[in-house]
Amino acid sequence: MNAAMSERVLMKGNEALAEAAIRAGCRYFFGYPITPQNEIPEYMSRRLPEVGGVYLQAESEVAAINMIFGGAGTGERVMTSSSSPGISLMSEGISYIAGAELPCVLMNIVRGGPGLGSILPAQSDYFQATRGGGHGDYRLLVLAPSTLQEGVDLTMLAFDLAEKYKNPVMILGDGFMGQMMEAVEFRTPEPMDLPDKRDWAVGYMERRGTRALVKSLYLDPEELERHNMKLQAKYREMEKNEVRYESYRTDDAEIVLAAYGTTARIARSAINELRREGLRVGMIRPISVYPFPYAPFENLPGSVKNVLVVEMSCGQMIDDVRIGVGRTVPVHFCGRVGGIAPSVDEIEARIREITGK
Repeated sequence: MNAAMSERVLMKGNEALAEAAIRAGCRYFFGYPITPQNEIPEYMSRRLPEVGGVYLQAESEVAAINMIFGGAGTGERVMTSSSSPGISLMSEGISYIAGAELPCVLMNIVRGGPGLGSILPAQSDYFQATRGGGHGDYRLLVLAPSTLQEGVDLTMLAFDLAEKYKNPVMILGDGFMGQMMEAVEFRTPEPMDLPDKRDWAVGYMERRGTRALVKSLYLDPEELERHNMKLQAKYREMEKNEVRYESYRTDDAEIVLAAYGTTARIARSAINELRREGLRVGMIRPISVYPFPYAPFENLPGSVKNVLVVEMSCGQMIDDVRIGVGRTVPVHFCGRVGGIAPSVDEIEARIREITGK
């Protein structure tokens, strides 16, 4: 692929996300194959050598995430990708990386579960992504694109956010996004004021004559508590600065849908159909699922009488929506699982059932 390419080009989802990571400066990829994200490592294995980078297929997800720990500790831009069970295997290492305050990007192209489940799309890793997934008091910054263009843009942004907060950032997609084809354009994110790597990264610090120590082990309880409080302060900064969402036709809505990722695209079609019939339906689409956009749910228009959460899961995001909505209006659910997405007709039928229209 031409490195100078700026026009829109038709690409498969997984490959577009991989190319976006390369455009963002990722030069090291460590991972292990699992469907439905296999095109990401396949693409990286071909493209990284072309730009002077390194692709390495580890012997397992456990090995891959520890390689990411080592690579991130040097200050280089590193990434791994996996799907559901693979992310579970990586969870211990992700906790280490968060505890050591190292930047990296993780991609989870979610498949149906629990267990090995299926290779079909799902959104049933929401709890795992937004509540840590591994052990200890840590959080990931989690971005959930709805279109492939948004996935490309958020992937490029993710590397800057990872360095800004010295924290893992997860792109939470699903099998639909990984396998679909759409036209995308690779755009450079707005520049950020990023921490000087000479203040923390192995190799960079040594250029100042200072030894770098990368660790997540604190045997003194008071030292560990101070470290945890520092991490919590960082997460509050994320919650202050990195909330992202879209409001769609909510100004006069009587019922508001809450949906993210691919499901939000299906929900949007249902909203447009019902609007043509005169039903006042809108949507709040979280783009960052951590930090979650509680404010738009707390400040729903007075016209809203019901909220409907739509997911490819048994209802995991509903907890966050209820926190935002509180007791002001009822919160309902519409979902499919096992690799099945809620259809436009099913969403419309659930809205009619709730509104009686």
